Amino acid sequence: MPIPQALVTRFFQFIINNQFAEAEKELELIKQKMHKTEWNRGYFKALYGMLLAKRSNGNSNFYSFLAKLELGDKRAINAYRREFLAHVRNKLHGDFDRGFFAAWAEFMRVLGKMNIETATTEKISSAKVEGELPESGESYDDMEEFLE
Repeated sequence: MPIPQALVTRFFQFIINNQFAEAEKELELIKQKMHKTEWNRGYFKALYGMLLAKRSNGNSNFYSFLAKLELGDKRAINAYRREFLAHVRNKLHGDFDRGFFAAWAEFMRVLGKMNIETATTEKISSAKVEGELPESGESYDDMEEFLE
């Protein structure tokens, strides 16, 4: 079964808003719906790592990408997304790595569509989605569909 896009989008919204209990529940649903492939394993590990990094934001997280990410900087977010997508397309990476980078590219896509009022990673009061969320039945069937 492909990864449901709506679940992943909700997961990202929960971690951005520091709603970690809800994010964990969403992550468990995502895990249950995934096929056991290397690509999906990398994708899931990236999601899990995002949750851990965001949750431990103040605890010796100096080198964390999420701790330094300026959530309100659309230009940087789009540049990161392009960079992650380049890694996804790179055939030199294994399936695990490409899945890992695909999760980060998707996170950057969701961040790019959000209007984040406070640009610090410490305290984000609210985030509103510009545009529509994916339908609950919409998902990615394969990597090529994700890249489109």
